[in-house]
Amino acid sequence: MSDFTWSVDTEKGERIDKFIAKQEPDFSRSRLQALIEDGSILVNGCIVKSNYKLRAHDVITADLKADEPLEAKPENIPLDIIYEDEDVIVINKPKGMVIHPSAGNREHTLVNALLYHCRDLSGINGVLRPGIVHRIDKDTTGLIAAAKNDKAHRSLAKQLADKTMNRTYLALVHGVLEHDYGTIDAPIGRDEKDRQRMTVTAKNSKNAITHFKVIERFQEHTLVECQLETGRTHQIRVHMQYIKHPLVNDPKYGYRRDEGGQMLHACALTFVHPKTLEVMRFEAPLPEAFEKVLEELRAREDL
Repeated sequence: MSDFTWSVDTEKGERIDKFIAKQEPDFSRSRLQALIEDGSILVNGCIVKSNYKLRAHDVITADLKADEPLEAKPENIPLDIIYEDEDVIVINKPKGMVIHPSAGNREHTLVNALLYHCRDLSGINGVLRPGIVHRIDKDTTGLIAAAKNDKAHRSLAKQLADKTMNRTYLALVHGVLEHDYGTIDAPIGRDEKDRQRMTVTAKNSKNAITHFKVIERFQEHTLVECQLETGRTHQIRVHMQYIKHPLVNDPKYGYRRDEGGQMLHACALTFVHPKTLEVMRFEAPLPEAFEKVLEELRAREDL
């Protein structure tokens, strides 16, 4: 393991991956880009993209793990496959599974499982995220689509960008929402005090829009259906906290740091098939643990 620090002076305007490649020629550009995306390379203490343009007086800190190969390896991990053909595969992801390898999670990810099952995946996102078009959090359950080739990947990515891929979630939140429907339009950026958290902020943020509909009300909780118009990191979790209705069991944004992870499930996914152009909709039932919590809440209502 090697730690490096650089202070930028005359390199203003240069991409960070190009700058570091000059300093450390033993590291390929693709590997440096993966390290940047992992958060192993920071600028002024903050995570940036690999295409970040450096400014004068920026301070770069890097934890370069030369002894750890940055590639995903196939692993024989069972998958709950909802649909599969030669272009796409749709998985019902369980709680606790990380989507792709990153710092601290090199193995046992969805990508490792997909590489074993599919053999071939699109290469647009590099060796650590082959086939991955969109993501859901480690402890969020439910539907995620992956691309088996670059053509399918470009099609699905364009649908995401054009907001024509519909992603629907069920979330159990604290408190009783007054309105049956609503839209949360609040920009999200990284929390300056904790880089592992996101927050609603006007600084270094991106627009974020979440639509919600109340499905069921309880004495102290509400089951809501959420539709993402944008796809920011932790978007539903951050937005529900922002309106003072955080997700139940959310360890980062909830009232308590309960074990088990947030009550959030990607229940439906709709997109146009990259080859046939058929509109495809997939649904995944609530996991047993989520359903059990709802049953307990319903039982309390009858007391």
